[in-house]
Amino acid sequence: MSKVAILTDSTANLPVSWLEKYNIRVIPLKIHWGAKTFLDGVDLSPTEFYQALPSRKQLPTTSQPSMQDFLQSFENLANHAEGIVVPLISSGISGTVDVARAAAREFPHLPIEIVDTRITSNGQALILLAAARAAEQGKSLQAVRSAAEMAVQRMRVFFTVDTLEYLHRGGRINGAARFLGTALDIKPILTFNASGKIEALERMRTRKKVLQRMITLAEETADGQPVHVAIAHACDPQTAEQFGDLVQKSLNCVDMITVEFSPVIGVHLGPGAIGIALYADEVPSH
Repeated sequence: MSKVAILTDSTANLPVSWLEKYNIRVIPLKIHWGAKTFLDGVDLSPTEFYQALPSRKQLPTTSQPSMQDFLQSFENLANHAEGIVVPLISSGISGTVDVARAAAREFPHLPIEIVDTRITSNGQALILLAAARAAEQGKSLQAVRSAAEMAVQRMRVFFTVDTLEYLHRGGRINGAARFLGTALDIKPILTFNASGKIEALERMRTRKKVLQRMITLAEETADGQPVHVAIAHACDPQTAEQFGDLVQKSLNCVDMITVEFSPVIGVHLGPGAIGIALYADEVPSH
C-alpha cells in the first residue's frame, strides 16, 4: 500500500477499473437542474445526462464540492496515508482548487498537496495516472506531487464542440467569444491556456477537418517523442473510437485511454464534444 493517497474530483472521470487499480478516491462536483441536485457521475451518469440535455429548456448549473466534502475525504484518507496529493480541475474554470486549499489549511493531521491541473477531463486523467504510478512505486509525497506537476507542465489538449452555445451560456468561453455572433455553426478547435482558461485556436467548417487538424496539432506537439494520450468524448463513443484509431496510427502512444466528458463538463460543452490530451515524458530537444 502506498503511503501517499491520491484524491481528485469527478471531472477527470477515469474508468472505474483505473480508479480501483490505483486506489484513487473521487469527490464529485454537483449539477443543479431545476429543483434537483445531482452528484456528478454518482447519481447522474454521462449517458443519462447527455440523453436528457437536448430536451430540457433549462440549462443546468454546476458547483464545486464544499469545504466539508474535502475535509471528510481528508479524514477518511488520513487513516491509512502519510500524505495526500490532490490533482483537481483547472482553477480557471472552477472554484474547486480554492475550496480544496482552504480545507487543507484547516486539516493539520497530515500534509496535503493540492495540484491545479489547469485542465480537466482527459488531461486531468493523465495527470492523475502520472501521480498514481509514482505513489504505487512508493515515492515520497513531494516526488508524487512532482510527477503530477511534470505532466501539468507538458500537457497539451485540443478539443472541439458541436456548438459553442453551451460554452457561451455557461460563461466559460473566454477567448473563443470571437467565434460567436452568427457563427454558432462554426466548428472550433479549443484549448486551455497557461492560466487554465478555455481559448480558441482555430475554426473550421466541418467536423471531419477539425478532427484531422487536431491530429496534426497532436503530432506537432509530440514532435516524434513517445506520448501519453487520452481521448475524451461527450456521448459519441463511435467517433471517439475512430479518432483514437487514427491517433494511434499517427503517434507513438505509451498510454492510450478513453474517457467520457462527465456531466459537469458536459453542461458547458454539450453533446458531441471530442478532444485529445497528450504529453511526453521527455521534452523535445529543439
